[in-house]
Formats: sequence, structure tokens, C-alpha cells
Amino acid sequence: MPPTRRYVPPPIITLTTDFGLHDSYVGVMKGVILSICPHVQLVDITHSIAPQQIHAAVRVLAQAVPYFPPTTIHLVVVDPEVGSTTRRPIALETAQGRFVGPDNGLFGSVWQHGQSLGAVRGVQLNVPAFWRPRLSATFHGRDLFAPVAAHLANGVDLAVLGEPLAAPHHLDLPPPTCTATAITGTIIAVDHFGNCISNIPARMLDQLGARDTLRVTIGDPPLHLPIQHTYADVPIGCGVAVIGSDDTLEVAIRAGNASHTYQIGVGMPVVVQVQP
Repeated sequence: MPPTRRYVPPPIITLTTDFGLHDSYVGVMKGVILSICPHVQLVDITHSIAPQQIHAAVRVLAQAVPYFPPTTIHLVVVDPEVGSTTRRPIALETAQGRFVGPDNGLFGSVWQHGQSLGAVRGVQLNVPAFWRPRLSATFHGRDLFAPVAAHLANGVDLAVLGEPLAAPHHLDLPPPTCTATAITGTIIAVDHFGNCISNIPARMLDQLGARDTLRVTIGDPPLHLPIQHTYADVPIGCGVAVIGSDDTLEVAIRAGNASHTYQIGVGMPVVVQVQP
């Protein structure tokens, strides 16, 4: 009787970019990956990051990574400084996965969280043997990052790909501030529905009191909103503040677009206070 063959799942590479789907950029990256590692499973996280919005990509990555196997390779290309000699291409390995992309703040939180879980290591990608033969000054996603991710999927060890990295660049996002009577945060992302996501974690609200005693203020002229359990707790077309799926405060309109209606964008301050 022939021995039972053990099933080996294919390697997984996720893709997160600000490329959109209008052009061929995403498809070309996939073609490069499949040319090197034909058996890989490719998963699109999103290609709708607002152009050059690194902080939005950081948020998306934090949301997605916990739901993938720890052997997954996460390829992230949001790269305003592509071609710059001061922006390093890097790859990291943590207990939650491996990560490939530019060293522009995308992976600072990944590194810190990796350290909290145990061992973490990184390299600066400076071995051209693992890139495409010609490196474009404007498309490192195709010529450098996609090939490296594919070689990792083929089993190449991280250490072979470049020199050891002491630590990646960390994106400097000011945390929310808290006093005895108020929390002041910032809108850090706007999703597809126009919901405006802040950097205020739900746990911080407990320092002020019960949710039904709090009021959210945002915009000019100021808009005052209660904190509800879900969007359906207000009539259609009305504004509401809720705790979103990533456990942070967000401003929304039931069946509407809060960003467009209230002219709320990334960087706008948001304040939570006890209702007067």
C-alpha cells in the first residue's frame, strides 16, 4: 500500500497597495510573482488605499494580519518616495508573518508588535540577484518587492535577501490625548462607505464614563453626535458615532457618507466629552 501523502498547503502572499484597479500595475505584480512561484496563493487585501496615504495602509495591515496563517507573506506597496536613495526596501519576519515593502513607516508597528510576541528580524533588501534584471526608478513593486515576496514563498531564507536591519522606520502618528473631562483624537482613515475612523480606542472612552453619557464633537461648524451601539440606532440619514470593527471610535451617517456630507477628512480633530 503506498504511503499517504501529507497535504502541504500552498504559500500565501497578500497584496496591499494604493495602485487602484484602473491600470495594469496590480496584475503585472501578480504576473511577476507567479513567474517565480507558480503554486502561490495570492490574496488581495485592498488596492484602494488613498494615494500615498501610508497611515491608512498601516491601519489596513493591522486589521488584516491577525486573520492569516503565520506563514503568510504580506506584500505592501504604498511608496511615495519610490526611487529615493534614502528610502530602504526591507523585509521582516515576526511570529505573525513575513512582510515586504518600503521602509517608510509601513512596518514600524509590525516590528514593535513582533517584539512583544518574541523574536523578530529584518533585512535591508540589497541583493539584486533576487530582483528583476532591470530595476525601474518608479515601479519597485514590480521589479523588487514582488520578486522578493515570491522568493520567500519559494522557501528562500530572509537572511539571504540582504543585510540585517536594526529596526524599521516608525511612522510618527501622535496618539490621542486624554484629560479628566475630554479625549482629543484625529481622523486617521475614511473607508469605502465614508465612515471616518479615528485613532481613539474604545478602552480609552471608559476613562470618561458610560458611553451614553458621552458626546463626540467634530467639524467646523461643530457637529455634536451621541455614541451609539450601531448605525441602526439612529434614523436613516442621521449622523452617529460608533465603535467600529477595529475597536476604535468612528463618525458615520446611517445609509450615508459622513466624509462627504460633513466634509470630514484625514487629519481632522475629534473630541469626546461628557455631555453637558
